[in-house]
Amino acid sequence: MRQIFQDLKNGDSYIVDAPAPTVSAEHILINTTSSLISVGTERMLVDFGKANMLDKARQQPDKVKMVFNKVRTDGLLTTVDAVRSKLGQPLPLGYCNVGVVHKVGTGVTGIREGDRVVSNGAHADVVRVPKNLCAKIPESVSDEEAAFTVIASIGLQGLRLAKPTLGECFVVTGVGLIGLLTVQLLRAHGCRVLAVDFDTEKLNLAKSFGAQICNLSKGEDPVAAGLAFSRGTGVDGVLITASTKSSAPVSDAAKMSRKRGRIVLVGVTGLQLSRSDFYEKELSFQVSCSYGPGRYDPNYEGHGNDYPLGFVRWTEQRNFEAILDMLESGHLDVTSLISKRFSFEDAPEAYTMLSDDKSALGILLEYTSKSDERHVSVVQLRSTSVSASKEPVVGFLGAGNYAARVLIPTFKKAGAQLHTISTSSGVTGVTAGDRAGFLQATTDSASVINDGAVNTVVIATRHDSHARFVIDALTAGKNVFVEKPLALDLKELDAIEAAYELAVMKDKAPSLMVGFNRRFSSQIEKMKELLSTISEPKSFIMTMNAGAIPADHWTQDISVGGGRIVGEACHFIDLMRYLADSEIVSVQARRMGENPATEIVEDKAAIILGFADGSFGTIHYFANGAASFPKERIEVFAAGRVLQLDNFRKLKAFGWPKFKKMNLWQQDKGQHACVTSFLDSIKNGTPAPISVAEIFEVARVSIKVAHALRQQE
Repeated sequence: MRQIFQDLKNGDSYIVDAPAPTVSAEHILINTTSSLISVGTERMLVDFGKANMLDKARQQPDKVKMVFNKVRTDGLLTTVDAVRSKLGQPLPLGYCNVGVVHKVGTGVTGIREGDRVVSNGAHADVVRVPKNLCAKIPESVSDEEAAFTVIASIGLQGLRLAKPTLGECFVVTGVGLIGLLTVQLLRAHGCRVLAVDFDTEKLNLAKSFGAQICNLSKGEDPVAAGLAFSRGTGVDGVLITASTKSSAPVSDAAKMSRKRGRIVLVGVTGLQLSRSDFYEKELSFQVSCSYGPGRYDPNYEGHGNDYPLGFVRWTEQRNFEAILDMLESGHLDVTSLISKRFSFEDAPEAYTMLSDDKSALGILLEYTSKSDERHVSVVQLRSTSVSASKEPVVGFLGAGNYAARVLIPTFKKAGAQLHTISTSSGVTGVTAGDRAGFLQATTDSASVINDGAVNTVVIATRHDSHARFVIDALTAGKNVFVEKPLALDLKELDAIEAAYELAVMKDKAPSLMVGFNRRFSSQIEKMKELLSTISEPKSFIMTMNAGAIPADHWTQDISVGGGRIVGEACHFIDLMRYLADSEIVSVQARRMGENPATEIVEDKAAIILGFADGSFGTIHYFANGAASFPKERIEVFAAGRVLQLDNFRKLKAFGWPKFKKMNLWQQDKGQHACVTSFLDSIKNGTPAPISVAEIFEVARVSIKVAHALRQQE
C-alpha cells in the first residue's frame, strides 16, 4: 500500500510504500478510489510544518509550557531529544476517503466486501477504519461527490447545534469549502443565508447557492450587513466556518445577533470575547466538535458500540448518511467546488498547489492502481542481508511511541542486527524501520517469529498481546525481550512459565528478558554498590509522580492495557527487588477510595513490600501530582545513611563517607545498558541479565497488587 505523510520539521509531503494493514475486529479494510484534500485543515498543517521553530512555538503556547516543565524535571538534553523525536514523527494526512470494501472484520454487520463506502480514512490506497466511521454510498452518487461527505458533515454538525428552523436568517462567516457546503445545508433547511468573506470568487459561489453576500475586501461592514439582512431585528444565528487568529468573527457575530441568538464556532478563531455583547442579549455560544456525537469516543469509534437512535438521533455515522442522502437527492452541489484533480502518485504536487493557491477549494486525489499491487504483506527497506553468525538477529513486533522513540534506536545503537519489523498498520513499521535500518517491514507478526533468520524477538505491542507473543516466540526457540508487562493476569503468567520450562526441557534454553531498564541506570548501579556494603535491612521510599492519563486511554482498560499498576508500577517493584537483593515475602496495597470527583482511583496507590532479609519499602504511585515535581524519586534509608535520587539525574548521599553526589547532564534510565546487557548475553551464551526467577516473581507480585487494589472495599 501507499500513504501520504507530512514531515513536521519542514512541512514537506511525501508518499510511503508500506505493507497493507491487516483487518481487525469492528473494522473494515478499504481499497481507496478517491479522496478529498481538506484545504483548511491540511493547509494549516502544511503551514505549521514549514514554520521555523520559533513560529511553531508561538502557535502552540501550551506545548511550550510543557517543554519548560520537562526541562526543569528531566533536564535540557533529555527534553531536546524528546522534542526532536516528536517533530521527527511523520504525520498522516487526510480524512475524506471513498473506496470499495476489501475485507470485513468480525463484528461488522450491514457492510460487505465490494460495497462502496465513504470513511474518514487517510490519503492512502488502502485504509483500515472502524465500522462506525464509514457509510455505504447510494448507487447514483459518484465517488467524487461522495468524497465531500465527511467534510460536509463537519458543517452539518454545526447546523445540528444551531438548530435552524424554516424561515430563520443565518450568517455564515468564512465561505471556504466547509462554509460553502454549510450555506447549501442552511438553504436546504429553508433558511435565508448571508455569506461573509474576503474572497470575491467564493462569495460568488455562495451567491449561486442562494445566499446574499457581504464582501469584506470591499470594506463592507459585516455587522451592518447582518442587521440589514435581518430586517433590523438581528440574525437568528451565526455559523463561523472561518480560520483566523482574529477574534473579530465572534465579536461581529455577537453584535449582529438578535436577543438569544445562537453562535456556533465550526472553524478556528481567536476567542477574546466581550462579556457585555453576550450578557445583554443572552446569546448562546458553542464550539462544534468535528462530525458529530461519537467523535473521539473510543467505545463508539474503536469498539463499534453505537448510541441508541432514540437517544442520540445524529451520530457522526448518521451524519455521513444524511449528507449522502442530500447528494443523492441533488440538494447538495459539490461538483462546482472541485478546483483540481490529481493522480494519487502526484500528491506532493497537490500539496504544493495547496500552499501556493489560497483560492483552491476541492482538491481531489484519484487512485487507479490494481488491488493486488496494494495488498502486499512485506516491503523491503534495504538490500543488505544480515550475517548468519550467532550474533543477535532481531525481529521487532510493534512500533508505538516508546518503541519508535526509545527502544528501536537503543537496539540499533547497541549493535543489534535489525531484520524485520512488524506492525498491524504497516506504515508505522516502515517509518521506524527505515530510519533504524531494518531489512524489511511486514504486517504478519507470525512470519517474524517463524523466520529462521531471526533468533531474537522484541515484543513492544499493546499489553494484551504480550503473553501470546512471548509464548509463540519461546515455543519457536527464540530469545525474547518483552516490554513490560510480561503478562496481565496469573493465567497468562502460568502459561508463559510453562512455555519457558518446556523450551528449557527441549534444550533450546532461550533467553527471556523484560525491559526493566531502571535497574541498569548508572546511578542505580552506584546505589547498589553502596548498599552492598551494608548488612542491615533497608527502608525504601519510591515515589512515581506518574501524571494523569484519561480514563478512556487504552492503558487504563484492564483487558487491553492491564491498568497502570501492572503496566507501569511494575518498574518500581522490580527496582526495589533489585536494590533489596532479597525475595519479596509480603505484599500490601491501598488505593484512593471511591469518590465522584475521581474517575480512576487505581492509579493513586501505595504498595508496601516486605523482603526476606527484613527490608521493607513503600512505592507511591500517584497520578494526581504536579508536572513540575520530579516524576520519579527514590530514597533509601539504611544504617544511619540516606540515598536520594531524583528523576535519574541527581543522586545525593547523606551520611555516606567519601560519597556526596552523582549528578548527570542528561537522564539515564538505563535503556542502553539494559539492551546491551541482553544482547551481550546472547552473544556470549550466558544467562539473561535478570534471572527468570526474578522476572516471574516481579510479574506475579505486580498482578497480585493490582488485584488487591481492585478488591479494596
